[in-house]
Amino acid sequence: MSITGINSITYSTERIAECAKFFADWGLSPHASAPNCWQTLNGSEVRVTAHDTRDFPPAIEPGPTIRQIEWAVSAPQVLTSLAQKLPGAALANGLLTAIDPHGISIQFSVDRRTRVDVQGAAFNPFGREARIDTPSPIYERATPIEIGHVVLFTDQLAQAEAFYENLGFAVSDRYPGRGVFMRGAPEGGHHDLFMLQVPGKAKGLNHVAFTVRDIHEVFGGGMHMSRCGWKTQLGPGRHPISSAYFWYFESPCGGLIEYNADEDHLTAKWQPREFQPGPTMFAEWAIDGGIDGHTRRQPNVEAGGKFLTEKR
Repeated sequence: MSITGINSITYSTERIAECAKFFADWGLSPHASAPNCWQTLNGSEVRVTAHDTRDFPPAIEPGPTIRQIEWAVSAPQVLTSLAQKLPGAALANGLLTAIDPHGISIQFSVDRRTRVDVQGAAFNPFGREARIDTPSPIYERATPIEIGHVVLFTDQLAQAEAFYENLGFAVSDRYPGRGVFMRGAPEGGHHDLFMLQVPGKAKGLNHVAFTVRDIHEVFGGGMHMSRCGWKTQLGPGRHPISSAYFWYFESPCGGLIEYNADEDHLTAKWQPREFQPGPTMFAEWAIDGGIDGHTRRQPNVEAGGKFLTEKR
């Protein structure tokens, strides 16, 4: 019995109409019956509400930001077990509601996401050819499969790590005294939650990541967002710690938003590693400014209408 992922996240912003266009371009589908709510392929939800809402504790930072994370659990009995670890939490109608050390509303409910029959492309590493007589896919846009993880700025790293570890989260890797990667169960993707403590920076939202099929969909989704006029923060690129490919965009809902694919899969045998934070630990490689969706090149880099391999 464990925490299996993210059922939903809720943002607050005054830019709700802009968010509707953003999430449509991002590749989410509008919820059939809930307003200002969008879904990934497996049914995990993104909800948006007004920034002055009184449905949640006060926002942890000014402006658009995250207001609630609803974690999925494997069985109803997990809710009872978690309630015993969360003094003051409310358990009603299958929802366990509490507040984390940052002041963010957290909920737990039985996993309601659905299994989807999608697979990433096979790869042909030397000596292990898996894609035979089949070209790799090209995506014109992305359709995210699920909400992959949330990253928060924290001003109380040790307390927050202890809080989530008490709920069953496992440490995957860490920057000692600066950050910790945690997953909801001993076996799963590299992290569901990353908390980063930056000297002099208050708590807040860093980004929310959405899992797509493979690196090809990271590229296709990112270039579609570029064609739609949304601004790249960084990417595409690759994280050396989780091995995942990424592309980050600025979000009208607060923080950044990420396409993410091919992260490490860990088990209970995994031993957490320790790293010193720095640019090379964040990205093995990355393209500053993204790739222009029209020219298929880095913005402001002229190719002169020729193939890059042509002699001039």
